[in-house]
Amino acid sequence: MTILSFFTRASRAFNGYPSSSKLLLLCTLSLSGGGVVAYSEAQVDASKTSVQVNEKDCKKKRVVVLGTGWAGISFLKDLDVSAYDVQVVSPRNYFAFTPLLPSVTCGTVEARSIVEPVRNIIKKRNGEIQFWEAECMKIDAANKKLLCRYTVENNLVGNDEFSLEYDYLVIAVGAQVNTFNTPGVLENCHFLKEVEDAQKIRRTVIDCFEKAVLPGLSEEERRINLHFVIVGGGPTGVEFAAELHDFFQEDLVNLYPSVKDMVKITVIQSGDHILNMFDERISSFAEQKFQRDGIEVQTGSRVISVSDKEITMKLKAKGEICSVPHGLVVWSTGVETRPFVKDFMGQIGQANRRVLATDEWLRVKGCEDVYALGDCATINQRKVMEDIAAIFKAADKDNSGFLTVEEFKDVIDDILERYPQVEHYLKSKHLRDVTDLMKDSEGNDIDEVDIEGFKLALCQADSQVKNLPATAQVAAQQGAYLSKCFNRKSKWKDNPEGPRRFRGSGRHQFHPFQYKHLGQFAPLGGEQAAAELPGDWVSVGRSTQWLWYSVYASKQVSWRTRVLVVSDWTRRFIFGRDSSRI
Repeated sequence: MTILSFFTRASRAFNGYPSSSKLLLLCTLSLSGGGVVAYSEAQVDASKTSVQVNEKDCKKKRVVVLGTGWAGISFLKDLDVSAYDVQVVSPRNYFAFTPLLPSVTCGTVEARSIVEPVRNIIKKRNGEIQFWEAECMKIDAANKKLLCRYTVENNLVGNDEFSLEYDYLVIAVGAQVNTFNTPGVLENCHFLKEVEDAQKIRRTVIDCFEKAVLPGLSEEERRINLHFVIVGGGPTGVEFAAELHDFFQEDLVNLYPSVKDMVKITVIQSGDHILNMFDERISSFAEQKFQRDGIEVQTGSRVISVSDKEITMKLKAKGEICSVPHGLVVWSTGVETRPFVKDFMGQIGQANRRVLATDEWLRVKGCEDVYALGDCATINQRKVMEDIAAIFKAADKDNSGFLTVEEFKDVIDDILERYPQVEHYLKSKHLRDVTDLMKDSEGNDIDEVDIEGFKLALCQADSQVKNLPATAQVAAQQGAYLSKCFNRKSKWKDNPEGPRRFRGSGRHQFHPFQYKHLGQFAPLGGEQAAAELPGDWVSVGRSTQWLWYSVYASKQVSWRTRVLVVSDWTRRFIFGRDSSRI
């Protein structure tokens, strides 16, 4: 046996041993010549290079998620984290169940009962998700980098700023309160967007009552301090007004009996009705209940300025301008895009838009590998009339220039999935099938249509394109949808599952996002609520309030928060709300 063949076999035998053992073998055989040693070193180096290459090939794609709200947490909970290097950036290290924020303002539910630490959530994913408590300051779209900053004010040592690179970016930062540039709003109004906002309102409400009962105040001063104004008649504003009314009637009236007849709650709404996004039956019921409860609703009024003592508004019907003194103003009128998202929109050609635009797969238009979910984005649904010629050509298999009913049926499913406004249009016209659109000018059925007749049949479908509401329900569904897409990326790359590409060949990789409305609630106080349920069902009254309790308890993100929320409700029923100023 030659020395070379012996060393080769020995090298294989010692392959699993530590390097010190191999070095001992080399030293023992060194008298046999340097050629053997050189051969051994070459083999080891080649092996190392091979390992490095394999590690590089197996490197996971980095997914950076901005935000820990409904969209971000829903995405993280369902994502297959073993396939990606996942990093999360958010200035808040918790998830908040925001629909219960109005309950926090009056102590019906405690603030810590509706929040779940992010690290508790990611701990359940075996530590494969990294979390950084920081705020994203800038997105560098060209270089796929993020500039982040630790924003908590303290005297801890170390650099507050850092940068992150990403392969995929998921923007789920929500939105900020929209003041519509109304003078004095930022300085003199409370908001109800974050947990801290609810806690601040709770303290201020108690301050108003404590100040009102001090000796030496006139009756007019007491009434001003106890005038609570809510600007915005949407779900948040209405629910806060109802919670505040219950807080006073059930608890504070017994603690501050001397001012029980001086409390006033006013809801200011620019539209003609409160809860105008609900069914009109619910809107009417809410207005009637508020009238019975003594809550004043001023519709058709637009706030033009807010000072520390007065709120000034314009009455649309009369054109008059009036000022009303207040003790507390809560501003709840809508949301707008955050500054760093606006900067990002300018980089990718969306500077003229109010909200970040995505396609139907939640991909940001004009930027590769970036997705946007929730309140910070809106889906820019493609119009069916933009592709009408391509759809006709794809359906006209025999190139006859006419489309038969059978040819139309072959592409119906793809049309309905790719352009959901067509289905909405059919429902608005009470039509059972798309083929019902194939009629002549007199309404008679026809066997085939040309391109002009096809355009005429679908020309009004795009009028049914609607933007999705900025709600927790939409954000949660988008997060769950996007996580499924990420989990199937490799599987469906070569086997796409989406609808047909009418412009081009093949099919889309995934099904587009489709929102499924599961209903919405509006608690109105006095253990009564209103609900708009799927199928045009409307429910109001005490039974609906108990349905609200069960749904909101079941939707909690963990068993810990579920138990805490239910125990808070139970405590309130037995002992009432806590009026301590903490």
